Amino acid sequence: MASNDWRKSVVYQIYPKSFNDTSGSGQGDIRGVIEKLDYIRFLGADYIWLTPIYESPMYDNGYDISNYYEVNPQFGTKDDLRELLDKAHDAGIRVMMDIVINHTSTAHQWFVESSSSKDNAYRDYYIWKDGTYDVPPTNWESKFGGSAWEYDDDSNQYYLSLFDVTQADLNWENEDMRQKIYEMINYWIDFGVDGFRFDVINLISKGGFKDSDGEGKEFYTDGPKVHEYIHELNRHTFGGRDIMTVGEMSSTTIDHCLKYTHPDRNELNSVFNFHHLKVDYPGGEKWTLAAFDFIKLKRILMEWQVAMDEGNGWNAIFWCNHDQPRVVSRFGKDDTEENRVKSAKMLAIALHGLKGTPYIYQGEEIGMPNPKYERIDQYKDVESLNAFDTMREKGLDARMVLDILGAKSRDNSRSPMQWDSSRYGGFTEGEPWISVGKDYEKINAAQALEDKNSVFYTYKKLIELRHHYDILTYGDVKPYLLDDDHLFVYERNYSEETITVIANFRDVKVPYPQGVNTEGEVLISNYDDKVAGLRPFETMMLYRQNR
Repeated sequence: MASNDWRKSVVYQIYPKSFNDTSGSGQGDIRGVIEKLDYIRFLGADYIWLTPIYESPMYDNGYDISNYYEVNPQFGTKDDLRELLDKAHDAGIRVMMDIVINHTSTAHQWFVESSSSKDNAYRDYYIWKDGTYDVPPTNWESKFGGSAWEYDDDSNQYYLSLFDVTQADLNWENEDMRQKIYEMINYWIDFGVDGFRFDVINLISKGGFKDSDGEGKEFYTDGPKVHEYIHELNRHTFGGRDIMTVGEMSSTTIDHCLKYTHPDRNELNSVFNFHHLKVDYPGGEKWTLAAFDFIKLKRILMEWQVAMDEGNGWNAIFWCNHDQPRVVSRFGKDDTEENRVKSAKMLAIALHGLKGTPYIYQGEEIGMPNPKYERIDQYKDVESLNAFDTMREKGLDARMVLDILGAKSRDNSRSPMQWDSSRYGGFTEGEPWISVGKDYEKINAAQALEDKNSVFYTYKKLIELRHHYDILTYGDVKPYLLDDDHLFVYERNYSEETITVIANFRDVKVPYPQGVNTEGEVLISNYDDKVAGLRPFETMMLYRQNR
């Protein structure tokens, strides 16, 4: 890492199931990550973040944990994980684990005990409420569709499951349960883990259990004791240690995220928020085809950038993850090779000039587009399959539903990493658990490494710039032209230096922006020269000293 300050770091996210398979099982594994450490080191990332690799029935691809202390055999062994940590550390790469402490799998021993009787000591580890056979305790809706309550025939009560029915929400009011969580996190710190990404951490505190005018979010999002619980988590586990933390925040607010990340509050280092990734959800509806609202995208990004900077908070900045479509297909254009490369580089430069910790999701660095699946049997994600059924029940044509999934499904990011042009993109020698994208023969890491003008080398350069220029980490943020329908423009200022980022988000030529200083050294661009006006997707990062 270029600095002891974690804020100068860049994180590479790995979805192990789709990253690299060394066993021929068709599913990625820990040894597959070990095999690609040199690739990640060459890219320049400081951390890798592994999505959950614990024991799990895998109904939600590992976010349904059945044993926090054991590694899922499909990914390998604890010895494999130990080797990964040792070899990553030798390569100067730190490793973040993904921890889910809002809920567990219903296969977890705690829940098995909890559901065995109302008198069991573990009963209160989860949230059980009375209802009737036909009417649950409240009208809250699951994030995956349907009721957030699941009826248990044996005890005639309901348990809360804000996600899949196999994911039962933990009761953070129970102090004994909280202590068990802290013991588990300390186990992994002692094991050698360097950081944690906390899944939907802002949902752990539930408020009044009443009917909602909406989905129920107001009763559990940034709930009444959430800051108290996270501060306690900090104090009992990673606080005061060299451990990087990031919280995934569902439907959160800037005010709460300033509290979560202000250094004096001793909660978390940084936060993910997703408001900027809902700008193609017209009326808040995900499952529809819609162009993204560019003005709204800029306004949301800049509102968070400025407020978090002024309030001494800290953002994770990202376009992609395992729950989001590929950004080059979403906010760029992948209809031709030239547009794919130009817009992927544009999106990279536009994001990596912002303030916060950049996250790169596997394949993003080579400009992987959505896989363009054509059949419903190519989809594996529980949320997507539920959405397909719901939309068909509403009378939507199957072709239309598949087009919507092709734009919005979480499986768009879960197709296998495309390593080379061999069968299955070099991901596996077996049958992949999910279909490889159509274009792996021409879009793959081997090709990208050979081509010095590929998207990969733009990401590599951006990481080098963040390590070298303190202004990218510490500088303030000044937005420009928020109402311009083509350009995304902002300045970073720090210690008599200025960096200006100018990005043309459209595939048309436009004039240089009025009222913006376009002088300076070009640190990085996606074109080789400067001309009068900005060409399709043209983007540049300009540096000047103000002495």
